[in-house]
Amino acid sequence: MRTLLIAGFGDVARRAVPFLAPSWRLLALVRRPKQIAEARSLGVLPVLADLDDKRSLTRLAGLADALLYTAPPPERGESDPRLGKLLCALAKGKSLPQRIAYISTSGVYGDAGGAWLDETAPLRPQSARAKRRVDAERRLRAFARTHGTTVTILRAPGIYAAERLPTTRLINGTPLIAADEDSYGNHIHADDLARICVAALRREDGIRVYNACDAEPLMVGEWYDRLADALGMPHAPRLPRVEVQAAVSPALWSFLAESRRLDNGRLRRELGIRLRYPTVASFLATLPGPTT
Repeated sequence: MRTLLIAGFGDVARRAVPFLAPSWRLLALVRRPKQIAEARSLGVLPVLADLDDKRSLTRLAGLADALLYTAPPPERGESDPRLGKLLCALAKGKSLPQRIAYISTSGVYGDAGGAWLDETAPLRPQSARAKRRVDAERRLRAFARTHGTTVTILRAPGIYAAERLPTTRLINGTPLIAADEDSYGNHIHADDLARICVAALRREDGIRVYNACDAEPLMVGEWYDRLADALGMPHAPRLPRVEVQAAVSPALWSFLAESRRLDNGRLRRELGIRLRYPTVASFLATLPGPTT
């Protein structure tokens, strides 16, 4: 059985495990004892290593036939040395990963003024966070060209699930941009993203990018309003853009301010993905609804 190394054993990777286990021997990089027990409970072999410590990564050379990389870049700077260290370690093996699937961000496109974007759109990252992802994509492309590895880049937007909804912002009354100035946002359910990762690891040729999103971009405020209605919570206050920018963190402002609508046609055509939640409405309909 082929071996798959998972770097970034977080929520999406754990959701993918049941779909990966029949086809792969699974290894996961972990840093803490709690993660060791969690990996084993899912039938995954933990490998103690730290993406920030290149010496701990040397044992990984030649260990895996494929790589699923879901780990975030560092919180500062405009590059991703974590991914660079891992790719360097893997390149020293007698055998190299033949396939790599990487979760990037749709933030690499920057603000498009609400325009529709497919995967051929130019990259215009505006935040340092997005620039780090562009650097990671560049490193992966270089690795693929040098070693002949199949690389699949999944540009994911806002990831949600029942356990990861922005309810705290609704509770705190975090302001949103007024409707007449609002931005378009895109979404993907964590379960669907996990299944997209599985499909990406089946690819066998070259470098390919996919918008890993659902089929219904929404104005940011509309998403929050629909969620609030589904949960029986108050709507978030709406303010002019300039006032919202002054009231929220730079990281949140990046999500609220950048406006684009992602086309997921390539994802559906080439990977054969049928989303469990093709719209956020299809997910919200599964919630129990407001309590009385």
